[in-house]
Amino acid sequence: MSDDTIRLVTVGRILRRRRRLLAVLVVVGALVGYGISVLFPPRYTASASVLLPGPWEERELLTQVEIATSSPVVDRAGDTLRWSGVSDRELRERVSAEIADGNIIKISGTADSPERAQRLSDEVAQQFVTYAARIASGTTDPEGATGPEALRQQVTRTNQRITDLANAADPGQTVESVQARTELEKLRTALQEAMQKLDEADPASNKAGLVVMGPAPRPTGEAPPTRSQLVGGGALLFFVLAIVGHLAATRVNRRLRSEPEIAAALGSALLGTVDVPGERRAHRPKARGVRARLRRLLGIDTRWDLPAPQSSGDEAGRRLRYRRVCARLRERLPAARRLLVVVPDDDEVARRAAGQLAAEAEGDPLLRVVEVSVSRPLVPDRDTESGALVVLSAGAWTAEELAGVAEACADGGHEVVGVVVAGAVRARRSGPAARPPEPATAAAAVHDHATGGSA
Repeated sequence: MSDDTIRLVTVGRILRRRRRLLAVLVVVGALVGYGISVLFPPRYTASASVLLPGPWEERELLTQVEIATSSPVVDRAGDTLRWSGVSDRELRERVSAEIADGNIIKISGTADSPERAQRLSDEVAQQFVTYAARIASGTTDPEGATGPEALRQQVTRTNQRITDLANAADPGQTVESVQARTELEKLRTALQEAMQKLDEADPASNKAGLVVMGPAPRPTGEAPPTRSQLVGGGALLFFVLAIVGHLAATRVNRRLRSEPEIAAALGSALLGTVDVPGERRAHRPKARGVRARLRRLLGIDTRWDLPAPQSSGDEAGRRLRYRRVCARLRERLPAARRLLVVVPDDDEVARRAAGQLAAEAEGDPLLRVVEVSVSRPLVPDRDTESGALVVLSAGAWTAEELAGVAEACADGGHEVVGVVVAGAVRARRSGPAARPPEPATAAAAVHDHATGGSA
């Protein structure tokens, strides 16, 4: 587990060193979002407003919202619209309601065209008003004969009956006919006053007069998520997942970074650290095959979590480090005349450091450089070598991989006599004398020693 704290500088390093990969992932995410928008047709949403006159408490408004999206309301709207291919369940999923400012309930309907969305919201609003009126009247059955509404209908019929009786009475001016017509008018007046007082006394009747505030405006744009939102959301999602993936990989990274940990994994002593002039390309492995070329094209063939190379001293200071390592080798193995230098084959920094070390040793001891695969290490059998020296860079290998290299050395009959850790630095060019030797010179020194040893 890495102990490095995830900071903004880490995210900035990801953006700088993985910009090509991130750009490709953003494009892929945008294409995925576009594909999703093609699979799902655009939707349009229209909203109709219903006014609830009179005083209402919040819980009562919430109850009305539930009624507006209930099955009796939406199913009746579906029976009126009679849309083929749209079930009642799907229609209920397309209808929603919410409380707007004041005593206003906003009913929204979503459909595959602006016209259908407008019709759906208008029809649901109308059915809601009708159903709410029936609930307030004490019945949800349109054929019911009870409740205040039914009483009003009975009063209407009674008034009509009183009128008929008055017209059928003796049109003469006798005392009996006048008294009969007067009694009928008194009965009509008393009946109307009773219904008026009933309306004023019933609080539910004041809340039954819901009003649809005009037709729903026809939508002019798609309902979210739109195609542009899906494309942008896909690109953003892939970008965030890439960043999170890099950060998670950093947290679970088990590659060894410190020199003591590397020496302990190889079971040997640390002889020193050396610097290799060069930029990040020094960490780039050699391209092999289509996969390696693709990794180089995406910029993922190099480690992004390695710190930027630090500025080093002059060439004399760097060569002094190599001479000190050679001196420690002579002190550790005074009788040694030949050593095997083991370098991971994908570690360009270590390979260059081994070449420089062989050049600085000047044949005492004679160094033979071999490159091994860390995944399946195989070291040549011991010939005249007095041991093996492992040269590698920090932060590139796990303890298990280094233990495998140590076991491969033991299988070949070589004792690991020391470890040298190499690191890439930025060389400061202060003049012609400070120029580092060409890589070809170091490589030639390696081949010369190896050839001389084999001869």
